[in-house]
Amino acid sequence: MKLSARNQLKGTIVDIEKGAVNGIVKIDIGGGNIISSTISMNSIEELELEVGKEAYAVIKSTSVMIGID
Repeated sequence: MKLSARNQLKGTIVDIEKGAVNGIVKIDIGGGNIISSTISMNSIEELELEVGKEAYAVIKSTSVMIGID
C-alpha cells in the first residue's frame, strides 16, 4: 500500500488502552519517543493490533502548530 502522507513512522505497539467505543494505541518509534493515537475499537480489531506487533504511525496534517513556554 502507498500513502500520500510523508510522515510514516514505524515502531512497535507498547500499549493498547481499550474503551467501549475507542482505544488508545501507543507505538514506540525509538529514541524514547512514543506516539499515541485514538482510534475506534472496530479498527483495533480489524487490524488485529496487539502489544509487541509492528505498526506504522501515519501522520498527515494541513497545519502544524508550534508553541513555546
